[in-house]
Amino acid sequence: MRTVYVIGIGAGDPDHLTVGAVRALNEVDVFFLIGKGDTKDDLAALRTEILTTHVPTGNYRIVEVQDPERDRSAGAGEGAGSAAYRAAVVDWQDRRAELYARMITDELPDGARGAFLVWGDPSLYDGTLRLLDRIRAAGTEFEVTSIPGISSVQALAAAHRLILNRIGRPVLITTGRRIAGGLPPDVDDVVVMLDGGTAFAGLPDAEAAELDIYWGAYLGTPDELLCAGPLLEVRDEIVTTRASARARKGWIMDTYLLRRNAEER
Repeated sequence: MRTVYVIGIGAGDPDHLTVGAVRALNEVDVFFLIGKGDTKDDLAALRTEILTTHVPTGNYRIVEVQDPERDRSAGAGEGAGSAAYRAAVVDWQDRRAELYARMITDELPDGARGAFLVWGDPSLYDGTLRLLDRIRAAGTEFEVTSIPGISSVQALAAAHRLILNRIGRPVLITTGRRIAGGLPPDVDDVVVMLDGGTAFAGLPDAEAAELDIYWGAYLGTPDELLCAGPLLEVRDEIVTTRASARARKGWIMDTYLLRRNAEER
């Protein structure tokens, strides 16, 4: 039986790999690497650094393919629940599943161990486990093992020396699309990921006046950027910093916490 590991490799710092992740890396015969295009060459270099550092024997093969293109304009301005947005995501996932199935079938012999390296943690805004379940349900036989990693949420909290939850209160982790209409009224702490449109900057001033923001980009890397303060005071600075960094590197990954600044309840 073939085995496929899904290994969380952290938010960007090679030192953030867990001992369990390093052990799993050294058991892998074939690494399946998904390319993100020329603008993200430094991400590919980081994966190479991780393998060079933590698997010094080099007793493995690398199979690399380019990630299918996704139509990110579909459903723009309509929200994450729109039919156009969902259709674009389903189409992208279908093409990804076909690609993953072909790699496993063609490149991983019976009894061998393969691995997908995923940013952060496999359980948080990463679809690899879901795609592998689909492939297995369609008849391709292999076992799956998930290895947790440090997510950008944890890296953000550490960088700002934060405790994400307040006493007896929940923490919501969501996307930029989901807060475009405002924060849920019954949640005081909202961690936002995958915000391509700086949704925090579009919140009404009356709501923004009640919020502090703790923002971070390229967390865990030498390019790490941090900013924190009352949202009304720092939102323009963050937007400018973010745009400049994205223009310089060609991509950006950022995460932030929005926290109601009323006294703790």
